[in-house]
Amino acid sequence: MKFATWNVNSLNIRLPQVLEWLAANPVDVLALQELKLTDDKFPVDAFTAAGYQAQWFGQKTYNGVALLSRTPVTQVVRNIPGFPDDMARVITGTVAAPGGDVRVIGGYFPNGQEPGSDKFDYKMNWLKGLRDWVRTELQACPRMVIMGDYNITFDDADVWDPVGLKDTIHCTE
Repeated sequence: MKFATWNVNSLNIRLPQVLEWLAANPVDVLALQELKLTDDKFPVDAFTAAGYQAQWFGQKTYNGVALLSRTPVTQVVRNIPGFPDDMARVITGTVAAPGGDVRVIGGYFPNGQEPGSDKFDYKMNWLKGLRDWVRTELQACPRMVIMGDYNITFDDADVWDPVGLKDTIHCTE
């Protein structure tokens, strides 16, 4: 199976590019982040016409996530169960695959702003909630893909200025 992920930074603006990309790169599952639209504005018909089934979880102005799949997505979960959150950051579903079902988690991980801020505390709590929930999900479905916009890097290769940004937004221990 082929999986892909894309932070579209407004699906209203990027829809033509997403459809063009899908036509050129017919992946089995595409996770989208930062839809920046409410559920009633999601362009389900455009994706259906392109041969994809869609599950989405929108939010006005920012956030919002979606899973596009060539096959039906079942057992859909929006956000992290047990973690109270007003943000539309996670969508999860199960897709049929050769060798057995695959659980797909598409997430738009919190940015966190500056260490010590309320938003950073939210990010760290969100990550703990995700980690705890994923452990449970793995017991039920060991074939899992977690993808999305992590807003995290594990080494300096992905950082524009690793020295200057040390201990700031995405570059903390």
